[in-house]
Amino acid sequence: MKELLNMEKIACEISSHGFPKLRTCETDCSEFVGFNYMMNTNRDTEHVGIHFFIDDYQFERVWRSPERYMQSMRKFMCAMTPDFSLYVDMPEPLQMFNHYRKQWVGAYWQANLLDVIPTVSWSDAKSFSWCFEGIPKYSQVAISSVGTQRSTETKRLFLRGYEKMMEILNPTKILFYGKVPNECTGNIIRLESFQERFGGKHNGR
Repeated sequence: MKELLNMEKIACEISSHGFPKLRTCETDCSEFVGFNYMMNTNRDTEHVGIHFFIDDYQFERVWRSPERYMQSMRKFMCAMTPDFSLYVDMPEPLQMFNHYRKQWVGAYWQANLLDVIPTVSWSDAKSFSWCFEGIPKYSQVAISSVGTQRSTETKRLFLRGYEKMMEILNPTKILFYGKVPNECTGNIIRLESFQERFGGKHNGR
């Protein structure tokens, strides 16, 4: 695949499972716009970041044609890595591929001098052996709880992964998109979700 061959152009370390490693990012940004609104915003974006807590189909293009969006993204303060889905019922090789894609795109952006905040996601306990690879320790990270608090089981899986993230990565700051469960600890900076900011139906997850 063309996208995989592009990996040769990125100067970054590789994890034991082959995931690109990202550098630590401590950019001080607390206001973010979804990638789906990036091209249409009329705001001053110098102090605004880009998030990808939206449906996958809306940002698949950053993987297929990453160079196409570089000029527009450079107008923003920073970008979170794409939040490609890791569903529990998705075959593990596909989950790992989505984690690879997230890390690859983040490494590509860093190679092109963008400030990149690592997004962390997981599915179930089986994903813990690889889903944190390539994400720097002692760095700020971004996570989303949207769609994970709908049932006792999905909330349990989210909290179990959150605890594992804290244990393995020990992040300095957690940019948290969506509702923050009372059980979550750490230096949490809560970001408003699409529903909270604009009300009504939203097009994210």
